Amino acid sequence: MDYKKAKEYILTRLKNELGPDYRYHNLEHTLDVLQSVEVLGKMEKINGDDMLLIKTAALFHDAGMLRCYNGHEEASVVLAREVLPQFGYSNEEIAAIDDMILSTRLPQHAHTHLEQILCDADLDYLGRDDFFMIAHRLKYEWNRLNIQKISLKKWYELQLAFLQQHHYFTQSAIRLRQEKKKQNLTEVNELLIKQDQCS
Repeated sequence: MDYKKAKEYILTRLKNELGPDYRYHNLEHTLDVLQSVEVLGKMEKINGDDMLLIKTAALFHDAGMLRCYNGHEEASVVLAREVLPQFGYSNEEIAAIDDMILSTRLPQHAHTHLEQILCDADLDYLGRDDFFMIAHRLKYEWNRLNIQKISLKKWYELQLAFLQQHHYFTQSAIRLRQEKKKQNLTEVNELLIKQDQCS
């Protein structure tokens, strides 16, 4: 398993092939999820090959964006199956990576410990100070790529519903992010109330 070469391969492709309108699903997001996986993985006592597997899954989890937007998780799995054998990953290792990638589909369904960590890392930003900045990148991306044209009020309604239904899986993510996520939810709700008052 040559993790370093697999990492170099996919980061180069994401950097060179994703257009500028991908403001959320881009190289920066992949690196952000990778960093979160490393932090949560250490906190959850993950090491050795398991750490390499989850880091690989983080690198490839949105790589399907190179091929399609809707259904990109499935496309990410196809890409991983095509590419990872040339970097020495076994069929068993690739199957575990595939399951981790697919667990990040919304709504998230994580069954194994590694899947739970990747899911928490993918939505780590929900409980961070940069939540609003990152969320607006996704809104911009939807508008620019004609995924969904959406008003600011409707966007905040979507964010409120998403924050309300979301839950972190691991105790580490809960400790790190739950309190700030609650604060972000409160702020979104307050923004919606102000929107109603102004309309």
